[in-house]
Amino acid sequence: MESPVNLLGKQVRSELKKRRLIFITFILLSFMYLIISMIFGNMGLLRHRELNKTKTLLETQIREIDKENKQIRSEIKSLKEDPYYTEKHARENLGLAKPDEYIFQYDR
Repeated sequence: MESPVNLLGKQVRSELKKRRLIFITFILLSFMYLIISMIFGNMGLLRHRELNKTKTLLETQIREIDKENKQIRSEIKSLKEDPYYTEKHARENLGLAKPDEYIFQYDR
């Protein structure tokens, strides 16, 4: 038969093993949660990549729109300041002519 001191020592060691196992399990689960959150979470790696792709796409669209805006501003400036360009635009795009002119249109 075991002495009460030995029995108590075994119980203490058993309790320490259980606590250690619970602590290690908690740490591992916390670490796994952290890793999963870093990859799949709202601010995780996958979301970060998706946002970078969207940012690149939007920057490309901004550059294209800026280029188009410059062309339109240039055309507006030419229409305001250059009477020959204004006349050319009126003839080609609006089909206008001077009073003594005739317009012949051909199908292309």
